[in-house]
Amino acid sequence: MKLIIAPTDFSTLSDNAIKYATDMATTMGMNLMLVNVYQLPISFSEVPLVTVSLDQIRDISENKLAELKNNLQTITAGKLKIFTESRLGDVGEEITKLTETLSPFAIVMGTRGTTGVGRFFMGSNSISVISKVEVPVFIIPPGIHFKPFKKVGLATDLVEVVDSTPVHKIRELVQFFDAELHVLNVDYHRRHFTPGTPGETINMDSLLVGMNPLYDFIENKNIDQGLNDFAEKNNLDLMITLPKKHSLLERFFEKSITRELIHETHIPIMCVHRMVKETELAKTLHF
Repeated sequence: MKLIIAPTDFSTLSDNAIKYATDMATTMGMNLMLVNVYQLPISFSEVPLVTVSLDQIRDISENKLAELKNNLQTITAGKLKIFTESRLGDVGEEITKLTETLSPFAIVMGTRGTTGVGRFFMGSNSISVISKVEVPVFIIPPGIHFKPFKKVGLATDLVEVVDSTPVHKIRELVQFFDAELHVLNVDYHRRHFTPGTPGETINMDSLLVGMNPLYDFIENKNIDQGLNDFAEKNNLDLMITLPKKHSLLERFFEKSITRELIHETHIPIMCVHRMVKETELAKTLHF
C-alpha cells in the first residue's frame, strides 16, 4: 500500500494541508502518516524560561498527533489507515530520513503566501524539504481543499527535458485521474528560444506519449506570473514544477521560480526532482 506523508506543526495552515492529504489519500487508496518534527525552545532573552524537559516536549507532540489521528479516523469512518511519527530535529533532515526509509508516494505540506522577509522565513520548511527529498512534494496554499485533478499544468523550460522530467511520477498521477495535461513554457519575445528548442519539444512529446499533452507557450516577462495567470484563466487543479538542484552560489544569486510560485500561487503545486533511476534509464534512450 502506498503512503502519503503529511508533516504538521499543529497550526491552522498545517491543519488545512492535513485535511487535503487525508482526502487525497482516501481518494487514491493510500495510507497516511502524520509527522511532527519538534525542537527544543531557544531563548534569546536574559529572563530565564520555565524549564521544559525533552521528554515533556516529546509527550506533547505524541499526544497531539494521537488526538489528530483519532479525529481523522472519525471523519473518515475508519476507512483510512493512519500512522503517526514524532521526531526531534530539523524538519528537512527528518522528513528526508523518513522518505529514504519508507519511499512514500508523496509529501503534502502547507505554506503561507506572505511578502518580504516574512515570506522567506515562513516558507523555509517547505523549501528545505523540496530541496532534500526525491519524492514529489505537494504544497497546499491556505484555504485550498482537495478535489480530483482534472486539468494539470507541467511547467518546463524545455532544456534537457530527457534528463530533467520525472516521467514516471507525472504519468502515475495523470493516468490515475485521467487528467488533461498542459505542458507550459513561459518566454518573452523568444529570449530563451534556441536552435535546440524544437528538438526538446519533440523529446518532451516522446516522454509523455500516451498522455496526449497540450502545449501552451505563454508570453510573459515574469515566469511565475505567467504560470499563475494561465492557471487561473484555465482553471488548473494542479501545477507541476521541476526544481533543479543548484550549487550554494547559484542558489544565492539565482531567483527560484519554484520558490516564487509556492508563495504566490492559489492552486496546489507538485514539486518533483528527476529520480536517479530514471536518469540512468534515460541515458539508454535515444530521442
